[in-house]
Amino acid sequence: MKKIFTLFGLLTFTILSCNKDFIELTPPDQVSGKTFYQTEDQFRQALATAYVPLRNLLIYDMLDAEMRSDNTYYENFSVNRGDGFVQRENIADFTNSSSNGYTNGSYFACYTGISRCNMITDKIRNSAISDAAKNEIEGQVKFLRAFFYFKLVRYFGGVPLFLKEVKVADDAFLTRSTVDEVYNQIISDAKDAIGMLQPPAKFPQTGLATKGAATMLLADVYLTQKKYAEAEGLLKTLPAMGYDLNPNYADAFSTSNKNSKESVFEVQYNEGLTNGQQSNFIYQFLPRSTNTTVITGVRTDNSASGGYNIPTEDIIKAYEPGDKRLDASIAVAEGSYNQSMIFTFSANKGIINYIPVAGKVGVPYIKKYLHTHSNANNTNDNWPIYRYAESLLSLAETLNEQGKSGEALPYLNKVRNRAGLSTVTITDQTELRGIIAHERRVELAFENKRWHDLVRTGQAIQVMTNFGIALKQRVNYVPANAFALDQTKLIYPIPNNEININPKLIQNPGYF
Repeated sequence: MKKIFTLFGLLTFTILSCNKDFIELTPPDQVSGKTFYQTEDQFRQALATAYVPLRNLLIYDMLDAEMRSDNTYYENFSVNRGDGFVQRENIADFTNSSSNGYTNGSYFACYTGISRCNMITDKIRNSAISDAAKNEIEGQVKFLRAFFYFKLVRYFGGVPLFLKEVKVADDAFLTRSTVDEVYNQIISDAKDAIGMLQPPAKFPQTGLATKGAATMLLADVYLTQKKYAEAEGLLKTLPAMGYDLNPNYADAFSTSNKNSKESVFEVQYNEGLTNGQQSNFIYQFLPRSTNTTVITGVRTDNSASGGYNIPTEDIIKAYEPGDKRLDASIAVAEGSYNQSMIFTFSANKGIINYIPVAGKVGVPYIKKYLHTHSNANNTNDNWPIYRYAESLLSLAETLNEQGKSGEALPYLNKVRNRAGLSTVTITDQTELRGIIAHERRVELAFENKRWHDLVRTGQAIQVMTNFGIALKQRVNYVPANAFALDQTKLIYPIPNNEININPKLIQNPGYF
């Protein structure tokens, strides 16, 4: 791993006194690795740190899982060719290398979380805390470790399986496990989590992982593996846990409705704090500007961080007429660019039937994470990982793939009807497969699902090749070597510095 994580900021390792005969490495009045993991409160503090890498992962996941797809692209910024700009663009263009900091960031964020999970699992079974607390804490840890490995195996293929705390340097250098071995561990952890955790006690929830979150994760794994019957059985247990759709699509993303009955699991953020707990998604999704006030209500310069995950013409056209999700998901920033490609906002417009004012241009942006806030780059928006709407569409897919197309329709139509769309009655398996896939795309747009869906359904190469051809015809800044897809581009390279320090690792084909 990039480094051996010890007690990640919670613990200190202090030498208090020494003389020629004795150095006391673990004095009893100081917190250390030997004295910290004793009480339930200490384990819960450690558990809190295992959730933190989810926020770090999202920084990269928005690029690696969403901008890699046909849902979003980046804004032209040829005046600045710094690494931070170029490497993000490379992800969308399929020209990234093993030194790309944003794909590598996903790798290290996942392993940071795994390392913290392993420290807890190694110590909690022999602790003196109650069995109920052990199960609850370990269940959350097993869910998190399974989630991190699920991200890793889909992004990088087979990866090293770290299942215990790394205490000496030699333990940090493992060979890559096979894809099947990684999936077996994910399934084992997710099953353990389901058995240890409870359903949500009430809504809104606490934000901690529950039996429902672990159930949805395992169902997602089985869906990816095409184990449709197993996924079906799990997904059908969720309604009894209290989950349901909110009346309106936008309610699922409202900052006043966090952890609602539609939320199966979401990453938590808190406005007002400045220690990394605040979110700022909207500032990344807007065109680069020196003044964002027209859109955000507060002034700041996002010219170094904005311009990414711009909704494509392709996704905008994917919404059917009358689909309420379009207006809830996408809006238009109207204004003009200067010679330095910096945007001046003049108006915030709706996407429905939008026509730009003479002399202005309209740039679509992701609206579902725009909510009132007081300080720039300090918002209260959580990020959805699993919503009940996804479970309904996943259930429809599992049923259709098993030839039970008629049984799939109620689950599909529950999602469609909330969006204001007509009921589907088609039961031809092939045709319904396309309808369900389309529904997943628009329902889950901008939630880091599209790339994973394209890969698991075998559509990624064809869809993204065609998207690249059409994009090059519309805009003039797409590199000539962009969108040259083959099987090697379906996963990312192992970070080059990992390859350099661990001779046991072998790079993925197509990368160096």
